[in-house]
Amino acid sequence: MNETLSRLVDSGVVAVLRGVEADQLIEITEALREGGVTAVEITADTPDVAEKLGEVAGSFDEEVVVGTGTVLDSETARTTLMAGAEFVVSPSLHEDVIETCNRYGAVSAPGVMTPTEAIRGYEAGADFVKVFPAKTVGPAHLGAMKGPLGQIPMMPTGGVGPDNAAKYIDAGAFAVGAGGALVDYDAAARGDYDEITETAREFTRVVEEARDDG
Repeated sequence: MNETLSRLVDSGVVAVLRGVEADQLIEITEALREGGVTAVEITADTPDVAEKLGEVAGSFDEEVVVGTGTVLDSETARTTLMAGAEFVVSPSLHEDVIETCNRYGAVSAPGVMTPTEAIRGYEAGADFVKVFPAKTVGPAHLGAMKGPLGQIPMMPTGGVGPDNAAKYIDAGAFAVGAGGALVDYDAAARGDYDEITETAREFTRVVEEARDDG
């Protein structure tokens, strides 16, 4: 297995950070790491995303695997990869993004909703697919796709929380992606990073228990 993908599996939870203020980014990432979430995806629509990717990648070295999300074109993929991103995630299927990631030896994950999209992305060279938005279809949909497509690693994102993460793991997800349900930006604004750590700890506990039960 690709080393970056293996690290995503080890984390079990990928934190999606969107629009994070520069002065909070390192503290939020550290709070997540302390809670066991060691994979962070900074979305490409975040202001100064390349600079922030480099800052996080340089600050945590091998402790946290850092990627970029909401990537819609190959130019953005290349820019963020050059800044230090180790994986690239999209909300939709863009074969040029996958091609760019393959060119630079980086992990790529297109957003998909159907078996046809999942196959297209995987055949184009994606390492895994992001089932998005997961909340509109639920764990049963992911499980139904995993039936005939067991060879394709799948990660649900969008509406995943501690209350339903186990159901996605049971359905066959190798990890889950989470944004607002994982990172409370109001807590960060008031300096309560312990709250983020506790939520991260709960997320990882739920995922680990679901894997053990499976």
